[in-house]
Amino acid sequence: MSRYRISLLLGASLMTASCSVVQERGTLAELRNVDMVIEDATVEDGLDKAMNSYRVFLEETPESAMTPDAIRRIADLSIEKEYGYVGADNTGVDAADAASKAQLSKAQLSKPHQSKPLQGMSQQGMSEQSKQQVAKLDAANASGVMEPASGRQLADASQFEESEQEFEARVSGLKGLADSESPSLQDHPGAASDLENANARQAIALYKKLLKEYPLYDRNDQVLYQMSRAYEELGQVEEAMTVMNQFIQTYPVSRYMDEIQFRRAEFYFTRKQYLNAEQAYQTIVDMGPNSHYYELALYKLGWSFYKQHLYGEAISRYIALLDYKVSIGYDFDQEHDPIDSKLVDDTYRVISLSFSNLGGPEEVADFFTRNGPRSYEDKVYSNLGEFYLDKRRYADAAGSYKTFIAGHPFDEISPHFAMRVIEIYHQGRFAQLVIESKKEFAHTYALEAEYWQHFELDSRPEVVGFLKSNLKDLANHYHALYQDKRFVKEKPVSYTEALIWYRKYLASFPQGDETPGINYQMADLMMENKDFGDAAKAYEITSYNYPLHEQSAEAGYAAVYAYREHLKALKAVSPEALKQKIVETSLRFADTYPDHEKVALVLGAAADDLYEMKNYSLAVSTAQKLLERYPASDVQITRSAWLVVGHGSFDLQEYAQAEHGYSQVLELTPVEDKSRKDLFDNLAGSIYKQGEQANLAGEYQAAADHFLRIAVLAPASKIRPNAEFDAASALIELQDWGRATAVLLNFRQNFPEHEFQPEITKKMAFVYKSDGKAELAGAEYERIASESQDNEVRRGAMLLAAELYEEAGVPDKQLAVYKRFVTAFPSPIESALEIYSKMAAVYLSSGDGKNHMATLRAIVSIDRSAGKERTDRTKYLAAEASLTLTQPLFDQFAEAKIVLPIKKNLDRKKALMKKAVKAYTTLLDYEVADITAASTYYMAEIYLNFSRSLKDSERPKNLSDLELEEYELALEDQIFPFEEKAIAVHRKNIELLYIGVYSTWIDKSIAKLAVLFPALYARDEEHVGFVESIDSFRYIIEKPVVAEVKSADQVQTDSVQDNLMDDGLSRSAQEDAEVGVTDGNESLEADAAEGSVKSDGGEETVAAEPVAQDV
Repeated sequence: MSRYRISLLLGASLMTASCSVVQERGTLAELRNVDMVIEDATVEDGLDKAMNSYRVFLEETPESAMTPDAIRRIADLSIEKEYGYVGADNTGVDAADAASKAQLSKAQLSKPHQSKPLQGMSQQGMSEQSKQQVAKLDAANASGVMEPASGRQLADASQFEESEQEFEARVSGLKGLADSESPSLQDHPGAASDLENANARQAIALYKKLLKEYPLYDRNDQVLYQMSRAYEELGQVEEAMTVMNQFIQTYPVSRYMDEIQFRRAEFYFTRKQYLNAEQAYQTIVDMGPNSHYYELALYKLGWSFYKQHLYGEAISRYIALLDYKVSIGYDFDQEHDPIDSKLVDDTYRVISLSFSNLGGPEEVADFFTRNGPRSYEDKVYSNLGEFYLDKRRYADAAGSYKTFIAGHPFDEISPHFAMRVIEIYHQGRFAQLVIESKKEFAHTYALEAEYWQHFELDSRPEVVGFLKSNLKDLANHYHALYQDKRFVKEKPVSYTEALIWYRKYLASFPQGDETPGINYQMADLMMENKDFGDAAKAYEITSYNYPLHEQSAEAGYAAVYAYREHLKALKAVSPEALKQKIVETSLRFADTYPDHEKVALVLGAAADDLYEMKNYSLAVSTAQKLLERYPASDVQITRSAWLVVGHGSFDLQEYAQAEHGYSQVLELTPVEDKSRKDLFDNLAGSIYKQGEQANLAGEYQAAADHFLRIAVLAPASKIRPNAEFDAASALIELQDWGRATAVLLNFRQNFPEHEFQPEITKKMAFVYKSDGKAELAGAEYERIASESQDNEVRRGAMLLAAELYEEAGVPDKQLAVYKRFVTAFPSPIESALEIYSKMAAVYLSSGDGKNHMATLRAIVSIDRSAGKERTDRTKYLAAEASLTLTQPLFDQFAEAKIVLPIKKNLDRKKALMKKAVKAYTTLLDYEVADITAASTYYMAEIYLNFSRSLKDSERPKNLSDLELEEYELALEDQIFPFEEKAIAVHRKNIELLYIGVYSTWIDKSIAKLAVLFPALYARDEEHVGFVESIDSFRYIIEKPVVAEVKSADQVQTDSVQDNLMDDGLSRSAQEDAEVGVTDGNESLEADAAEGSVKSDGGEETVAAEPVAQDV
C-alpha cells in the first residue's frame, strides 16, 4: 500500500476517533466549539471505513471550519482507492522521485556491463593485408584499456544498448499527467470504463463543490492540485490542464507550483509544444535547487531546447545540471543509486547528441574554452566518443578522445583515452590506424616524454604497463610483416620500424623480465635481414648483459654464428678487428656455457681463426683446451684441433710438438683420404725443421740424422729431396766427404729429374774439389755448365772447370773449356777477350807459339771490330796483345848489325827501325797509359839501340889512322844526337809520373836514364809521390758464378788488373815521342837519300856529316 493511501487512512481514523470522544462528553452542537485538527493517519480498516467516517462526520456534524477538510479527504480517498497513488499532502520529493522512476524505469531492466578487453577483430570482409595486420595486433587486446589508477572511470558503453530513437521516445514519454496518447495511460485501469472511474468522478464533483462552496478555503491550492490529478487519471488531459492553469494563476506561490509546472511542461513536451514546455521548465529552474524538480527540470529544459534544435542552449542546461551535481558533492567516478546514475548517463548521452549535431569534438573543446573547464570534461568527451562508436563512426569516436588529449596532454586520464583510441580503431578494423595510434601512444607516453614531468612512474603503473605492451606489439607487428612473404617490397620499411620499437622497448625497460627475450627477438630480426654485425652485438647483450635466462646460452652461440656470417658477408675484406672479435666472443661463450652442445665446435672454429690470425700460441692452447675438455667430441672436430696443434706448433717453431700433432691427425685420417699426402708432407716438414734447428745450432750430425729420418717416416713427402740435399750439406759441414758423396750420388740416382740435380752437381763439384779431386771437380763443373739454362751459371761453371783443370795440370781440358766458352759466349766482347788472353797464356806456357801468336792476333782483330762494345778493357787487352805482337819487330831491329857493307846494312837497320817505330806509334792509338809508357820506352830504346849500333858498327877498312880518327870523330857526332834523343824520349816517359800515370815501363826508363845521364838520374831521389790518373779504370774479369755454385765450392775466380792512363796528357807525351821519332826517321831517310861515301878501298862508308846533320 502506498504512502499516500496510508496517510489518508490515518487521517480518517483520527477524525473518527475525535468524533467518538466528543459524543461521550456532550451534544453534537458542542462540536462547533471544539478545535479539531484533521491529520493524515494510517487506518488499518481500509479506505472504505475512512471514507464512511468522513461521510458520517459531514452528515452528523453541522457545517464548520472542518467541513471543507472532510470533503477534501473524502475526495482524496476516493482517488486513492481508485488509482492507488499519493495524495496531495505527500507530494514534493516523493512525487519527483516517482517521476524519475517513471522516466528511468526501462533502464533498470538492462543488465549493466563494463567494456571488456578486445579479443581480436573480426576479419570478415577485410583485405588479406588488413587480416594480416589485425592478426599481429590481437595480442595487444589482451591488455585492454586499463582503468585509471585514480579511479576515474571511462564512459559506459552499455547505455548505447538503447537506440537513439528509443532513448528520445523514452524521454518524450516521461510525464506526470494522463494522456490518451501515452502508452502508460492506455494501460491504466482507470481508463477502462466509466464504472471503474466512478470514484474519480465523485472526487472531482466533491472538489468542484468544495471550490464553489468554500472559495476561501485555505487548501484550495491542494484541491486544485488533486482535481487536476483526478482529471489526469480519467484521461481528461485538457480539463486537467485547465485546472492547472487556474492553479498557477490563483496560487503562484503554492508549494505545489513546481510539480504543477513540471506536469504542464511535460504536457507541452509530449505534444511537441517545446517553447511552452521550455517556459514551464524554466519556471522550475528559476526556483532554484530548493525545488525537488530542479534537476529534472534542468534536464527536460535541455531537451526542450534540443527539440527546438537549439543545441547550444540545450548543452548549457545539461552542463548546468552536471555543475549542480558537482556542487552537491556528486562524484561521477563512484557508484550511485541506479536512478541517479541513469539520469547522469542520460545527460551525458544527450550532451553527446547535441555536440554531434553541432559538429563534433571540436565544438566540445570550443565550449569549454568559452565557458571554462570542468572537472568532468573527460566524461563529456568519452561519452561523445562512445556515442560515435555506437554508430560505427570510428574516426569521430577516436577524434573525440584525441581532441581531449590534445587539449589536456598532461591529464591523468589522457593515456587511457589514447588506449581507447587504439581499441576503437581495432574495433573498426582499421589496422593501419591502430598502428599509427599505437605509435603515437609510444611517442607521447614514452618514459622520456614530457608527460612524465607531471607524474611519477610509480603512480601510473597502468600507463607504464600499456606502454610496455604497446612497444612490444609494435615491434612484433613489424617483425611479423617483415617475415610475411606477401609484403616483400615493404621489408626495408618493416625492418626499420621493427628495430625502432625493439630499441625503444629495450631503452625503456632495460631490466624487465621480458627484456632478454625482446633483445633476442631483435637480434633474430637483424639476423634475418643479414645485418650480421648488429645481430651479433644484440645476441651478445642478450647472452651476457642480463641475469641468466632460458635464452642466455643460445644467444651466446648465436652471437658467434652472427659474427662469422658477418665475416663471410665482407667477402674479400677481412678486417683483423672482426676476426679478433669472433675469437673473443667464441672463447667467452665456451667459458660461460661449457655444457652447451656447440662448445666444442665453437672452440675448434676459434682455434682455426686464431691460427689464421697468426696468433699461434693462443690457437694451440685453445685447441689443446678443446682436446682436454671434450675428448669425446666429433672426430672431425678433434682432428681439426690436432691439426691446429700441428700447424700452430710448427709456426711457433716447436717442431717436435708439431710432429706429434701431425702424427695424431694422420691416425684420425682414413687411409683412403686424399689429404694424407699433404699431412705426410707436414709431418716431414716438422721433422725437416728439427733438422734445420740442429743445423743452425751447429749440430750437423743431429741435423743430418733428422733429414735422413724423413725417408723412413714420410718417404713420399715432397720435402724428402730437400731433406737429403740438406743432409748432404750438413755432412759437407762435417767435412765427411765420403758420406756426403754417398748421399749426393744416392740423390742423383733416386731423383734424376729433380730440380736440385744441378745443385747436386755443384755440391759434388765442391766435395770433389774439397777432397782434392780437382779433375773430377772440373768434370762436375762442366756438367753444371751443360745442365744449366742460366748463362751466368754456365759461364761461371766453365771458368771454374778451366781453373780446376789448370790445377789438375790438364791444359788440354782447360783449353777445351776455354774454346767452348768463347764459342758459347762471344759477347760481351770484353769477357771473351779475357778468355782469349788466358788461352794465349796457356799456349805460351805450353810452348805452342803459333797458337799463342794466332790468339793474340785474334784479340787485336776482335777489339778492332768491336764497335760500340769496345771498352777500355778490350783496348787494354788488344794493346797488350799488340805490344807482344810488336816485340818481334823490335827484336829484329835490335838484332840487326851495321856491318860491311855499311850502306846495305844501314839501310836495312833503318828500314827495320822505321817499321818498329811505326808499329809502336800505332800502339799509342789505344790510348792505354801502360802501353803508351811501353811504346815510349821502346821508341827510346830504338834510338838508343841505333846510336849503339852506330857506335858498334863495323869500321870501313883501309882507313889510315888519320882517316879513322876523323871517321870516329864524325861518327861520334852522329851517335850523340841519337843518344840525346833516347834520353829525351825516356824523360818524356818520366813526365807521365807527374800527370798521374805509373808503369813499370817508366821504371825502366828511369833505369836507362840513370845509365845514360848518371849525373842527374844515378842518385837517390826523394819520393814525392804521385796522383793516380783521374782517368784510371779498374778492369775486372769476374767469373760469374751463381750463389749456389759459390756456396757449393766457396771459390771465386776474380782476375784483377789495373791500367792507368790519361788521354790528354798521354797524348802530349805521345806527340813528343812521335816528333822525336819522326825527326829521327827524317834524318835516316835523308841520309839514305843522300847516299853514302866510299872509302879508298871501294867499300861503302857512312858519311859522318850528313848523319850529324840529320840528328
